[in-house]
Amino acid sequence: QVQLVESGGGLVQAGDSLRLSCAASGRTFGRYTMAWFRQAPGKEREFVAAIYWRGGKYYTDSVKGRFTISRDNAKSTMYLQMTSLEPGDTAMYYCAKDRFPDDYSTAMTLDRFDSWGQGTQVTVSS
Repeated sequence: QVQLVESGGGLVQAGDSLRLSCAASGRTFGRYTMAWFRQAPGKEREFVAAIYWRGGKYYTDSVKGRFTISRDNAKSTMYLQMTSLEPGDTAMYYCAKDRFPDDYSTAMTLDRFDSWGQGTQVTVSS
């Protein structure tokens, strides 16, 4: 079992930047796809970005060109660099670990991921 802890959220203004971190402990996440999801009040949790263990990246359309996902397998840490933030990015952000290793599919459903962090709040004011 792996434990995930997010950090880096906060209250910012539109146009600002933030970097989120997800630190993993316990079982290594080296061969697993890792992802960021977010959930705004009253809305369903939605996929934001994913990174495969060899470094390939996948983003939802609304954050392409603004968000960059990365990972440091040696440190068991994943990051989400967010720039040009918009009020619509306001949500609780969660990191998640893939259920199975070496899965390169682009289907980012919630049940694909078996470990979740507690979340870090990002609030963007206009």
